Amino acid sequence: MAALTPISRTPASFYVPVVALTGAFAGLLVGTAQDNSLLGIVLGAALMAAVAFLMTSVIGQEKASRWGLVILMLLAGFAIGGIPGAVIGALFGWFFGWFTFWLFEGRYRAKIAPYLTPGQVLWHFAFRVICGAIFVFLITPILVVIPLSFNAENFFTFTPEMLRFDPAGYSLKHYEDFFTNSDWQNALRNSLLIAPVATFLSVSFGTLAAIGLSQPHVPFRRAIMAILISPMIVPLIISAAGMYFFYSRIGLQGTYLGVVLAHAALGIPFVIITVTATLVGFDRSLTRAAANMGANPVTTFFRVQMPLILPGVISGGLFAFITSFDEVVVVLFVGSAGQKTLPWQMFTGLREQISPTILAVATILVVVSIALLTVVELLRRRSERLRGMSPV
Repeated sequence: MAALTPISRTPASFYVPVVALTGAFAGLLVGTAQDNSLLGIVLGAALMAAVAFLMTSVIGQEKASRWGLVILMLLAGFAIGGIPGAVIGALFGWFFGWFTFWLFEGRYRAKIAPYLTPGQVLWHFAFRVICGAIFVFLITPILVVIPLSFNAENFFTFTPEMLRFDPAGYSLKHYEDFFTNSDWQNALRNSLLIAPVATFLSVSFGTLAAIGLSQPHVPFRRAIMAILISPMIVPLIISAAGMYFFYSRIGLQGTYLGVVLAHAALGIPFVIITVTATLVGFDRSLTRAAANMGANPVTTFFRVQMPLILPGVISGGLFAFITSFDEVVVVLFVGSAGQKTLPWQMFTGLREQISPTILAVATILVVVSIALLTVVELLRRRSERLRGMSPV
């Protein structure tokens, strides 16, 4: 595919300082790990500026220069930090080799409009860097927890064996403890008993509420919608305290039914929002046509309306399930020891005994959440195709 803008090589006064600035940031990371941030910044900037100039103005061969930089930084990383340092060094070498020639050859302008000013081009890429930094900031805790769950020791830190990628430093014993410990299994069983029932109630009531509130003749529908989605807005601790006092008066405090109803109340707003969004593109002439053909309202709903809004219903149900499965504040107020769920057990483990099994459970929950969110995205795309909003 042809580039939007003809590209040409840029002067050293442009790309060398940019590579040096990026090298300073990388040097900050390496220097901080070696307890000398300032030296890392200075050396990173100076070395990468020199490397960028040598690769482009002296060597000139892109492929050879990039591979040479990868090997050089791999060896330097190995000398500093062993095998982990070698891996990080190789990644740095690949990035800086690509980044240098991307700037030098002017490829950064290949996919953007030709009329953009230098300031607009700078913001175009700065915006993407900012978004990437935010993503890294959010995803880093997960990336730390997952390898720690395989720690062979009962620590919440990386051991020297783990940093050396020594197989002796890794173990599945925390996962084994989760699947064999009675406390964890009871908590898992409670979560699997409560979450599906709460999800079923959330989907049932939330779908009916969304369909009803989508009708233009319903009075005060905006006020009713605001009340129904208020559990998403009101601080959870306030909702939990209110449920506790209310349940205490009617005898539901400390019962499975009370926890299920509380989680259903928290999941209903997600169902209402997703189903309402699906109903925005729903063709109401289909229900009128079904009524003209003699179908009663129940038949029309299950045979005409439900298949078209099903992706939104399932998406809302998945969100309601995740909300119930991960919720801990409300169950602490309205539940008892007999209804201790998996998040409650994790909270107890953090407060009373620092058990690395928590990391194994967290990793399992992350994998389950990713799988469910993938299903949500696939359903969203299917819904768009059914409504003619997406060609594929």
